[in-house]
Formats: sequence, structure tokens, C-alpha cells
Amino acid sequence: MILSQSLETLYSRLTSHGDCAEDINTPKGDIEKDLLRVLSYQAESAVSQEQHQEAVSCIQRCKEMLLRLPKETGYLSLICYNFGVDTYSQGKHEESTFWLSQSYDIGKMNMKYSPGSEMQAKVLRLLAKVYLDWDCQKYLEKALHAVSLANKEHMQLSGLYLKIQILNKSRRLSELLDCEVPLEVCLSIVKLLVEENREALTFYFLKRVCQHFESSPELGSALLMHIELLLQRDKELLAKQKIEDAITGHYTGKQLAPQTLSSLHLLLWDRASKNFEVLHQFYNYSEALEWYNYSLSFYRAGELDQNLAKLQRNRSTCFLHLNQLEKAKEAVEKSARIDPSNIFTQFNIYKIAVLENNAEKGNGEDVKSHDHIIVGSSEVFQQYFSPQHEQQETAVKALESLCEHSQDVTQILTALRSSFLHFSTLIYCMHTEFTALEKLSQISQIQGHGAQQHSEDANWFRRIAWNSALQCEHSPVRMRDFFLLSFQLSQLCAPDRGMLMGQKTCLLMAAAASLEICRSSDHTEQQTELLTQTLEHIQLCKEIWTTIKSSGTSSKDKTDTLLLLYEFEARAKLNDPKLESVLESVLELDYIETKLLEMIAVLAMEPPAHFPVLCKKALRIALSLHRKQPQVDLTRCSNCLHSLIQLTLPSGVSEVQPCVLEEVWGYYEEALSIIATADFPELEILWLLTRAWNTGILLYSLAQYPEAERWCGLGMSFLKHLGSLQDSYHSQMAGLYSEVLDRLDKAKKNLIIEE
Repeated sequence: MILSQSLETLYSRLTSHGDCAEDINTPKGDIEKDLLRVLSYQAESAVSQEQHQEAVSCIQRCKEMLLRLPKETGYLSLICYNFGVDTYSQGKHEESTFWLSQSYDIGKMNMKYSPGSEMQAKVLRLLAKVYLDWDCQKYLEKALHAVSLANKEHMQLSGLYLKIQILNKSRRLSELLDCEVPLEVCLSIVKLLVEENREALTFYFLKRVCQHFESSPELGSALLMHIELLLQRDKELLAKQKIEDAITGHYTGKQLAPQTLSSLHLLLWDRASKNFEVLHQFYNYSEALEWYNYSLSFYRAGELDQNLAKLQRNRSTCFLHLNQLEKAKEAVEKSARIDPSNIFTQFNIYKIAVLENNAEKGNGEDVKSHDHIIVGSSEVFQQYFSPQHEQQETAVKALESLCEHSQDVTQILTALRSSFLHFSTLIYCMHTEFTALEKLSQISQIQGHGAQQHSEDANWFRRIAWNSALQCEHSPVRMRDFFLLSFQLSQLCAPDRGMLMGQKTCLLMAAAASLEICRSSDHTEQQTELLTQTLEHIQLCKEIWTTIKSSGTSSKDKTDTLLLLYEFEARAKLNDPKLESVLESVLELDYIETKLLEMIAVLAMEPPAHFPVLCKKALRIALSLHRKQPQVDLTRCSNCLHSLIQLTLPSGVSEVQPCVLEEVWGYYEEALSIIATADFPELEILWLLTRAWNTGILLYSLAQYPEAERWCGLGMSFLKHLGSLQDSYHSQMAGLYSEVLDRLDKAKKNLIIEE
């Protein structure tokens, strides 16, 4: 403020000498420029302190100085624009509109030093947006005026779309058509209206657009959008009328552009397909045929195109379902002229032959000498033609005959691949997979056969086996068989890291499935065989995994853990002497999960396995790892201690070895150390108390009085750690403990007297 006043004073003194003094012109200009800067800084400070009027006064003073400092026009305009942005972000719409208006007005004061038309347009667009956000209804005209000025200053899509938004709100969109707006922008407006659910306005505007661009070669894109919107809103009659108009125009000088025509074909085919794939198995083939016929109408006579071949096949299928056999034959023959070797064309030819009772063509040598993979499509055959079982059986037998007698392995594989589309039962899939594996193995022995095609075929069947395995969640036998099939087929594929990962996963899953089968089997011989096979799968998986790891793996991969866990379970159930070495391998892992050790402990004692020493070793290590965690899981710690005590000192024993007592005593001490520092499960404390007390009573009955007193005392030491149960147990335990101590004293005295 002081600086501003000093500059104002100096400036006044200089100007009081008059303008004729050339010697003061230069310092006068410099001071005036400095004064403008200071005033602008004061205005900026005032805006930040929400002192609007003070900021206005400073900027007004600056505007007065612009007549003498025209070069500062752009600077001052940008300052006001920034004020407008800041106040808008604070929700001060009135102040924002003032500053943005000032920015635009200042920019107009001197066109030479203006910030430029692009910046002026930017200011006006923001001004229009502020008006809209402030009060859309009240300031709609001001917003429209601002954006119109912006578009005159510098046309940009953002300005155009903002004007569209404003006109949309005022229902005056038609005005845009008077501004020579491109068709692309008009169609964008239509999409905007659709998003805002303005259906009536959408169709009205689209109709005006079509009328406005009637003579334009780009009209087709508007027509396509009109048809698409009508279909989306189930206005099929209107859509069909538009399509018929498009067909007429296509042959009378209004030909659709290739891209537009292609999109229209897709739209028509999609509409037709919906009548094939509707709910509740209701198929409207007449309706589908009508949409296909619309598509056909756009093809000129003699035109050859792969899509036309597909279109004729689809029409043939519709005619077959409508029992119009002659029309079906005519359509499929036209398809065959364009694409005679196509699988689906031959499929339709075969179906027509069967319907004509042409047994020679349906079941004779023709089936073997041509690529009629349709013989395996009995499901489609049964559904679309006749429910008679003989025809279904004929299709199956034809496929079996083809596999048995044909020398063309590629043809057989193609037929098998097709059959998967129609025989979806897992049993059939497995049978077909075995056949494919056999034929592919034969190919691998043929010199000169295309390695790439062989690999692709094997990979196709491998994926089918894999996906089939994933569907066998409730059948571990089938899951195992499918995963093993997938593995065997993968061995016929081109080797790479991805394929090796797939092989590893197949063997891992097969091993898991075999163990699941073993758990539910009651036959010892079958169990032994399954477990032996499991170990073979694991060994092979280890070899593949070693190869994969040589090129690097993720630290989060659990393969090593799973392999060791499955191997431990298999060897435990086989009573294998190598079991301890498996546990040692687990302990050599870079990161040992406590959950893994706990599972190994369970498996070590799960019938028919019985390895208490290994079980206790795993539990002790798990307990040690639990206690080293930043946050100790007390429930899992208590479970480990419970299992260790139960294993070492089972319930119902009639005598106890001293070494056993010492071992169990160590577990109790560890439990006490944990209880002293954390909230141990109360029921588990009660169990520890009861077991210690019962052990003391057992020792008393065996006349081991010092040990009995020691163990009863240990049981009593847990009493103080009980929570809600402490009161109910204290009275019982205290009296009972006193009685036991008395008896122990008498027993000791009697023992001394006897001695």
C-alpha cells in the first residue's frame, strides 16, 4: 500500500509538469508501468482475501492506464481471467461472471495487444458455463450469447458442444442447422440427446438432420443412426420403412457409402440372429429371414462376396426350419458357388440330403470322400430336423466310421472339433479327447507334416480338455483324467514358457484330484495305486517346475509349497520312510507358512498315516513361528499347544513316563508365558487347567506324590487366568486342592512310617 501511494505521488508530480517535457517522458512511462503492476498485485491480493470491491477499484484504475500503456492489455486481460477462474472454483458465480466479462472487454480494448481470439473464445466459453451453473433458466440467454460470441471469435468443438448443450436446454436445437454445422456434429448431438433420454426431441432433430442433409453423400450415416435408434426402441415397423427407403435410394442414385453399408449389414444380421437366440426356446425364423432378405437386397446381381456366401447359408438355415426345402436348396447352392469348401455350407447340404432321404449321400462314400464334418453334428440335426433317434444314431455312427476308416487325419480332427459344438456331455468329450490324442500322436510320427498346424490342433484339444476339467468340480476322477489328457496333448504343442506353465498346472491339479479320490476310497489296493501315480505326477511336475524356475519366477508362486504338501500326504498314507526328508525340504523353503506346517501335522496323523514324531516337530516349529509374528495369533498358538499336549500325553493313559511329563511340562510353561502377555482363549485355559489337574490326580493314584503335588499346583496356577469362569471354578478347585494336599501329606507320612 505504501509503495502504491509513493508511486501515485511520484506519478502525479511528473504529470503535473505537462506532457511537453521530453526529459520526463521515459521515467513517467516506467513509473506508470510499475504502478499498473503494483495495482494488479493489490487486486490479486484483494481477490484472495475476498475483498471484491477493493479488487474492482484496482482493476478499474489499471483499465484507465491502458490508454497510455496499450502493451499491457493482454496481461490485464489474463489477470481478470484468472480471477474469474478462482472465484468460479469457489462457487462465487456473480463475481466470476464480472471478472470474465472484464477479461473479455479488456481484450477488446486494443486488438493489437489482445491475448488473441483463441484466448478470448476460451474466456467466453467459461463465462457461458458459469452462467449455466449459476442459474440455468435465468441466465440461459446470456450463456447462449457468450458461447455464440466465443464461436465467432474462434470456432472449436468444445464451443460447439457447449452451444448444443444450451440449445438443448432451450429446445432450440434446430437453430444449429442454420449455422452450417457438419453432419458429424449433428449426429453427436443426437447421441447427446439419447444419453439424456430426450426421445421425442431426438427423433424430431434426427428427422430435421435427414431433411437438411438430404442431398449430401454422407446422408447414409444419419439414416443408419435413425434405423439403429428405432430398433433400440422396438419401433420395428418404422425401422423397416426406413430400411426399405434406403434400399430404394441405393438403386436410385443415393448409394450408401461402403462403410455405412457394412455397418447396416451388421445391424440387420444382428437383428436376425436375435430371432435365433431368444429365451424360452422360441425361434422366429420367419422374422429372421425377413432381416436377412433386407441385407440381401443391397447386393447387386452377380456380386460375389464371402459375406454373401454366409448370408445365403443363414437364409438356407431359416428355410430349412420353415420346411421350405426347395428355397433352402436354392440358397445353399448360391452359397456353394461362392464358397464351396466351407464347412457350414457342406453341413447344410448334408442336412438337406438327409431330409430328402438321400441315404447314399447322407451315409455312403460321400461322407468319407468329402469334408462332411457335419456328420458329428447330431444335436443340431436332432433339434432342427427330426426328433427320431435313428437319425441321431446315424450321425454318431458316421463320425465313428470316419474316425475308424478315414486315412485323412486332418479331416478326422476337423470332424472331432465340430462335434464338440453339438455333443456337450463330458463323457463324450473325454471319448473324443482320447481319439484326438491318438490321431495327433500318429501325426507326430509322420515326417514332413506341418509342425505349426499340428501344434495348433493339439493346442485346441488341450484347451478343450482343460475347460472340461474345470467343469468337473464334483467329479475328481474325471477332473484328473481331463487334466492328464490336457497335459499329454500339451506335449504335442510347440514348447514355450506358457505351455510349460500349463503342463505344471495340469500335473499339479491331477495330483490334487488323485489325493481327493484316495481320501474317498475304501480299497487299500486302489489307494496304493492312486498314491503311487500321484508321486509320479509330482516328480514329473518338479522336473518341469525346475525348468521354469531357471528363467525366473514370482516370489509369490506357491508351486513349491503345494508340491511338498501333496508329496507329504501321499508318502504319509503309503507309510513311506522318505517322509521325514519331505518335512526337511519344507523347512528349507525360503518362506515357511505356519499354515503349511499345521496342515502337515494333520496329515501326519490322518489315518492310515501315524507319524506322531513328525507331527510334533511340525507343530513345535509352527508354534515358534507364530510367536515370532508382530501380532501373535493366539487361537492358532493355543491349537498348536493343545495338539502337542494331546499327542504327548493322550487322555485315558494309566501310567506316565518321566520324560513325557517333562516334555508336557515344557508345553505348559510355554502356554503360561503366552497367557501372561496376551488374552488367551478362555476355554483353552480351562482345558489346560483340567488336563494338568487330571494328570496330578493320575500321578497321585500311582503313588507319585511329589509329581502329583507339582501337577495339581500347575493346574491351580491357571485358575487366576480364567475370566468369567474363575468364580465358579475357584471355590471348587480351592477346596479340592486343599483336600488333595492333605491326602498327599498323609500319604507322605505313611510312606515315611512304612520305610
